[in-house]
Amino acid sequence: LKGKQAPQKKSQGKTQQNRKFTDFYPVRRSSWKSKAELQSEERKKIDELTESGKEEGMKIDLIDGKGRGGIATKQFSRGYFVVEYHGNLIEITDAKKREALYAQDPSTGCYMYYFQYLSKTYCVDATQETNRLGRVINHSKCGNCQTKLHDVDGVPHLILNAARDIAAGEELLYDYGTAPSKSSSEASPQK
Repeated sequence: LKGKQAPQKKSQGKTQQNRKFTDFYPVRRSSWKSKAELQSEERKKIDELTESGKEEGMKIDLIDGKGRGGIATKQFSRGYFVVEYHGNLIEITDAKKREALYAQDPSTGCYMYYFQYLSKTYCVDATQETNRLGRVINHSKCGNCQTKLHDVDGVPHLILNAARDIAAGEELLYDYGTAPSKSSSEASPQK
Protein backbone atom coordinates (compact mmCIF):
# COMPACT_ATOMS: atom_id res chain seq x y z
CA LEU A 1 0.00 0.00 0.00
CA LYS A 2 2.84 2.27 -0.46
CA GLY A 3 1.85 5.09 -2.71
CA LYS A 4 -1.84 4.74 -2.02
CA GLN A 5 -3.42 6.85 0.67
CA ALA A 6 -6.42 5.85 2.68
CA PRO A 7 -9.61 7.69 1.64
CA GLN A 8 -10.45 10.63 3.90
CA LYS A 9 -13.89 11.51 5.10
CA LYS A 10 -15.43 14.44 3.22
CA SER A 11 -16.42 16.30 6.37
CA GLN A 12 -12.83 16.47 7.59
CA GLY A 13 -11.91 18.72 4.71
CA LYS A 14 -14.55 21.37 5.57
CA THR A 15 -13.28 24.36 7.49
CA GLN A 16 -16.63 26.12 7.92
CA GLN A 17 -19.69 24.87 9.71
CA ASN A 18 -23.13 25.17 8.16
CA ARG A 19 -24.23 28.78 8.46
CA LYS A 20 -27.73 30.12 8.96
CA PHE A 21 -29.29 32.90 6.95
CA THR A 22 -29.67 34.91 10.16
CA ASP A 23 -25.89 34.78 10.71
CA PHE A 24 -25.53 37.11 7.74
CA TYR A 25 -28.75 39.15 8.05
CA PRO A 26 -30.18 40.32 11.39
CA VAL A 27 -33.61 39.14 12.41
CA ARG A 28 -36.16 41.88 12.01
CA ARG A 29 -38.93 41.61 14.56
CA SER A 30 -42.37 42.69 13.43
CA SER A 31 -44.06 45.54 15.27
CA TRP A 32 -47.44 44.26 14.05
CA LYS A 33 -49.99 43.89 16.83
CA SER A 34 -53.14 41.85 16.75
CA LYS A 35 -56.54 43.53 16.94
CA ALA A 36 -56.93 42.16 20.49
CA GLU A 37 -53.58 43.67 21.55
CA LEU A 38 -54.52 47.06 20.07
CA GLN A 39 -57.93 46.98 21.78
CA SER A 40 -56.31 46.03 25.09
CA GLU A 41 -53.84 48.93 24.83
CA GLU A 42 -56.63 51.38 23.96
CA ARG A 43 -58.72 50.09 26.87
CA LYS A 44 -55.80 50.58 29.31
CA LYS A 45 -55.25 54.10 27.98
CA ILE A 46 -58.93 55.00 28.53
CA ASP A 47 -58.81 53.40 32.01
CA GLU A 48 -55.83 55.62 32.90
CA LEU A 49 -57.46 58.77 31.51
CA THR A 50 -60.77 58.22 33.34
CA GLU A 51 -59.04 57.34 36.62
CA SER A 52 -56.59 60.26 36.45
CA GLY A 53 -59.15 62.81 35.26
CA LYS A 54 -56.78 63.99 32.51
CA GLU A 55 -58.66 65.88 29.83
CA GLU A 56 -56.45 66.80 26.92
CA GLY A 57 -57.28 68.32 23.59
CA MET A 58 -60.20 70.57 24.50
CA LYS A 59 -60.99 73.90 26.13
CA ILE A 60 -64.06 75.82 27.23
CA ASP A 61 -65.11 78.77 25.10
CA LEU A 62 -68.19 80.98 24.70
CA ILE A 63 -70.38 79.90 21.79
CA ASP A 64 -72.81 82.40 20.22
CA GLY A 65 -76.38 81.61 21.23
CA LYS A 66 -75.36 78.68 23.46
CA GLY A 67 -73.18 79.99 26.26
CA ARG A 68 -70.24 77.80 27.19
CA GLY A 69 -69.10 74.92 25.02
CA GLY A 70 -66.19 72.59 24.40
CA ILE A 71 -63.74 73.31 21.59
CA ALA A 72 -61.18 70.82 20.27
CA THR A 73 -57.60 72.08 20.62
CA LYS A 74 -56.17 69.10 18.75
CA GLN A 75 -57.31 66.66 16.09
CA PHE A 76 -59.27 63.58 17.21
CA SER A 77 -59.46 60.60 14.89
CA ARG A 78 -62.74 58.75 14.47
CA GLY A 79 -63.38 56.36 17.36
CA TYR A 80 -60.85 57.89 19.75
CA PHE A 81 -61.57 58.95 23.34
CA VAL A 82 -62.36 62.65 23.69
CA VAL A 83 -63.58 63.15 27.26
CA GLU A 84 -65.53 61.54 30.10
CA TYR A 85 -68.97 62.81 31.06
CA HIS A 86 -67.96 62.88 34.69
CA GLY A 87 -70.12 63.29 37.78
CA ASN A 88 -71.62 61.34 40.65
CA LEU A 89 -72.63 57.82 39.63
CA ILE A 90 -75.96 57.10 41.34
CA GLU A 91 -78.83 54.66 41.03
CA ILE A 92 -82.16 55.74 39.56
CA THR A 93 -84.03 56.12 42.87
CA ASP A 94 -81.45 58.62 44.18
CA ALA A 95 -81.33 60.32 40.77
CA LYS A 96 -85.08 60.96 40.74
CA LYS A 97 -84.88 62.51 44.24
CA ARG A 98 -82.04 64.81 43.16
CA GLU A 99 -83.88 65.73 39.99
CA ALA A 100 -86.91 66.80 42.05
CA LEU A 101 -84.61 68.94 44.25
CA TYR A 102 -82.99 70.58 41.22
CA ALA A 103 -86.43 71.38 39.78
CA GLN A 104 -87.22 73.52 42.84
CA ASP A 105 -84.43 75.96 41.94
CA PRO A 106 -84.47 76.86 38.21
CA SER A 107 -81.06 78.58 38.50
CA THR A 108 -79.40 75.28 39.43
CA GLY A 109 -79.79 73.50 36.10
CA CYS A 110 -79.76 69.75 35.71
CA TYR A 111 -76.95 67.75 34.07
CA MET A 112 -78.18 64.20 34.58
CA TYR A 113 -77.46 61.37 32.14
CA TYR A 114 -79.47 58.16 32.59
CA PHE A 115 -78.30 54.81 31.18
CA GLN A 116 -78.56 51.09 31.76
CA TYR A 117 -75.64 48.93 32.81
CA LEU A 118 -75.95 45.22 33.58
CA SER A 119 -79.77 45.42 33.65
CA LYS A 120 -79.78 48.26 36.17
CA THR A 121 -80.52 51.95 35.54
CA TYR A 122 -77.88 54.43 36.65
CA CYS A 123 -77.34 58.15 36.32
CA VAL A 124 -74.25 60.30 36.02
CA ASP A 125 -75.14 63.52 37.81
CA ALA A 126 -72.79 66.26 36.61
CA THR A 127 -74.92 69.11 37.94
CA GLN A 128 -72.31 70.12 40.52
CA GLU A 129 -69.81 72.42 38.78
CA THR A 130 -66.25 71.00 38.73
CA ASN A 131 -63.15 71.51 36.62
CA ARG A 132 -64.15 68.54 34.41
CA LEU A 133 -65.03 69.50 30.84
CA GLY A 134 -67.43 66.79 29.62
CA ARG A 135 -70.49 68.53 31.03
CA VAL A 136 -70.02 71.65 28.85
CA ILE A 137 -70.24 69.84 25.53
CA ASN A 138 -73.37 71.05 23.74
CA HIS A 139 -76.14 69.21 21.91
CA SER A 140 -76.49 68.60 18.19
CA LYS A 141 -78.47 65.95 16.31
CA CYS A 142 -75.43 65.71 14.01
CA GLY A 143 -72.76 65.76 16.73
CA ASN A 144 -69.13 64.89 16.13
CA CYS A 145 -68.98 62.87 19.37
CA GLN A 146 -70.94 59.86 20.58
CA THR A 147 -71.48 58.39 24.03
CA LYS A 148 -70.15 55.01 25.04
CA LEU A 149 -70.09 53.04 28.28
CA HIS A 150 -66.62 52.11 29.50
CA ASP A 151 -66.19 49.69 32.40
CA VAL A 152 -63.28 50.20 34.82
CA ASP A 153 -63.08 47.43 37.42
CA GLY A 154 -66.83 46.85 37.29
CA VAL A 155 -67.75 50.55 37.53
CA PRO A 156 -69.38 52.11 34.43
CA HIS A 157 -68.01 55.37 33.06
CA LEU A 158 -69.76 57.40 30.40
CA ILE A 159 -67.25 58.55 27.81
CA LEU A 160 -67.46 60.52 24.59
CA ASN A 161 -65.60 59.25 21.53
CA ALA A 162 -65.09 60.99 18.20
CA ALA A 163 -67.93 59.96 15.87
CA ARG A 164 -65.83 61.15 12.93
CA ASP A 165 -62.48 62.88 12.47
CA ILE A 166 -62.55 66.17 14.39
CA ALA A 167 -60.25 69.08 13.51
CA ALA A 168 -58.68 71.44 16.01
CA GLY A 169 -60.93 74.49 16.48
CA GLU A 170 -64.22 72.60 16.01
CA GLU A 171 -66.93 72.77 18.63
CA LEU A 172 -67.43 69.38 20.30
CA LEU A 173 -71.06 68.24 20.12
CA TYR A 174 -73.13 65.12 20.77
CA ASP A 175 -76.78 64.12 20.55
CA TYR A 176 -78.25 64.20 24.07
CA GLY A 177 -80.90 61.73 22.97
CA THR A 178 -78.41 59.07 21.86
CA ALA A 179 -78.03 56.22 24.28
CA PRO A 180 -74.56 54.78 24.95
CA SER A 181 -75.77 51.25 24.20
CA LYS A 182 -78.77 49.53 22.64
CA SER A 183 -80.12 48.55 26.06
CA SER A 184 -80.08 52.04 27.53
CA SER A 185 -83.22 53.71 28.77
CA GLU A 186 -83.72 57.47 28.90
CA ALA A 187 -80.24 58.74 28.17
CA SER A 188 -80.26 62.47 27.77
CA PRO A 189 -78.74 64.91 30.23
CA GLN A 190 -81.32 67.51 31.08
CA LYS A 191 -79.57 70.82 30.74
